[in-house]
Amino acid sequence: MLSPKLKLKYEVHWWNTDITGSSESAIESVHLKPIYFPEKMVGQLGSWRYKTAIAVEVILDFDNTDKGIGSGSDQVAPFVGLAFARDKTVLIPLIQHFVNISGPDVNATAFRLIGLQTLENNMWVKLDAKIPIDWENDEAIPATLEAQLGKSYSPKLGAYADAFLGVGVDRPYDWGVGLGVRLNY
Repeated sequence: MLSPKLKLKYEVHWWNTDITGSSESAIESVHLKPIYFPEKMVGQLGSWRYKTAIAVEVILDFDNTDKGIGSGSDQVAPFVGLAFARDKTVLIPLIQHFVNISGPDVNATAFRLIGLQTLENNMWVKLDAKIPIDWENDEAIPATLEAQLGKSYSPKLGAYADAFLGVGVDRPYDWGVGLGVRLNY
């Protein structure tokens, strides 16, 4: 958190794939997400507290499409969501729109549902279901499901493992696994 109302998330995605018929590795993209929370938990819906989030994600692609990695497009993707919290569970439905700022055309709207559950021993589990509508291709709904299991080793350091599953004809991948480090400042 940069302030009580502003959070900055950043991600670096590195891929290893055999989509071209041989093993290829490269950085796919860098993601920067400043997220603004206009209010603290502002309301109550039954036993759930809720707050809003407004953000814009900037995606810088490293143009490794010749290796089968990435989209080749730098993108901007504003989003708005609600966070519902109860006990150790957080549900975040959000809508996000992606457009290219350079490279091949991108024009898609994604409907997402993120679930976070705090576990014992400073662990967490996260599920992220994404159902995008690709406005460039009326037939494409390349949905994905991501699952994450992580552990915080201190308030500033954590590590996690991801599992990815692509759904639909134009899915961005069949499946994948990942490892990550979480740094809090």
